[in-house]
Amino acid sequence: MSQHEKPGRKDAHYARLRRDHRDRKRVRGETTDPTAPPEGRVHLYGLHTVRAALDNPGRTIHRLLATENALSRLGIADPSALPFPVETVRPPAIDALTGADAVHQGALVEADALSPLTLEDLGAARLVVVLDQVTDPHNVGALMRSAVAMAADALITTARHSPAESGVLAKAASGALEQLPLIHVRNLANALGELNNRGFQTIGLDSDGPKPIEAAFSGDRIALVLGAEGKGLREKTRATVADLARLDMPGAIRSLNVSNAAVLALYLARRHLDATR
Repeated sequence: MSQHEKPGRKDAHYARLRRDHRDRKRVRGETTDPTAPPEGRVHLYGLHTVRAALDNPGRTIHRLLATENALSRLGIADPSALPFPVETVRPPAIDALTGADAVHQGALVEADALSPLTLEDLGAARLVVVLDQVTDPHNVGALMRSAVAMAADALITTARHSPAESGVLAKAASGALEQLPLIHVRNLANALGELNNRGFQTIGLDSDGPKPIEAAFSGDRIALVLGAEGKGLREKTRATVADLARLDMPGAIRSLNVSNAAVLALYLARRHLDATR
């Protein structure tokens, strides 16, 4: 049973079919969106997201589209001083790139996608989050924001079965995409084994875990492992983590959305780590 809320099986089935269809079209080089950025680039929008991208020295930006008001709110007094083209536009020009429902706040950058890191880049990291096939970009973005707020050192996902960098994910992350190192691994079970070998206590969140998470912490390096909405942690993941633990809910609802479960677990893990310094 998952620590997270469960969507309808029918909804999840059709969502998976839609994703698979889009992936097949992408592999064949087809596109259904003429406004999509060139391959290897992303459209990032929203004031916090754009400001964070501008401030990230590791982000290569190719152009900025912004309204006059957004330029002012971004603190850009002289657009010509920036090392890339800046187009002053009206909101419909950005709507055409993001879709009318996107809350872009009058600002969008076209930039190269960030290059994921590897486990070798963890260095002296003490707190990381590991996602087991969490695919919803809104949830992952919100989770990234919480991870940065709790001073997590990295987010680890599989190269497949995780959301690609996108404007939706970046907007939900509200700037955290530029601040949280992202590590892609090919095989999650192998990665968890390596984390165990590196001295991390890998803790899988599960509503049927044998002990509350507060009682599970024992090390000075922690990797919190969270599963997908509905199905939770896969069996291989459950067998590979060092511990399984639950978040005890005092109310009638026992499960939480994955991003909400993450922020509670991160808060408790951070308190434990701070106490062990």
